[in-house]
Amino acid sequence: MEMKQQRLLSWQFFSPLIITLMTVVIIVLGTGNTNLLHISPAAAQRFSSSDVWQKVYQQIPDLPQENQYISKTTRQIVVTNTLASRLIRYHIYNKGRSPIYRLDWKLTLADYLDANETIYMDSYPGNDSLQQNPLAGDRIAISKLTRRQRNNLVQVLVNIFNPSDQNI
Repeated sequence: MEMKQQRLLSWQFFSPLIITLMTVVIIVLGTGNTNLLHISPAAAQRFSSSDVWQKVYQQIPDLPQENQYISKTTRQIVVTNTLASRLIRYHIYNKGRSPIYRLDWKLTLADYLDANETIYMDSYPGNDSLQQNPLAGDRIAISKLTRRQRNNLVQVLVNIFNPSDQNI
């Protein structure tokens, strides 16, 4: 009889705990956020993209600028619309990838090299504001980089977005 009471008491204690845990799991899974370590694009907004691409070119001056494209509205060359600025916008805003992890940047470069996900021309940065979509030129420029240059680009981007941890 005493054993049944202990089991009943333990069930009464653990039952609300189990229900609470199940509720939390359902709520978390119901949000659709399957990647709990994901950093939203809002977290990357502490830097403006203009600041970041300039820092990239300060640290890698030989990275192709690819900024010869003409604006649809002003019909002038937009020198601030660079390969680095489009790469960053594509990575953060189109793909929603974290700017602080090397693997995410490597996946983005793999997109450009046609080795990972498809880059859609219609949503590529610059398509809406430039007379010519810069995607083809950007792909060529990235494909001409050596593996060492691509790795350096990845490390520079990670360091810029996450200066407190230089080894991610």
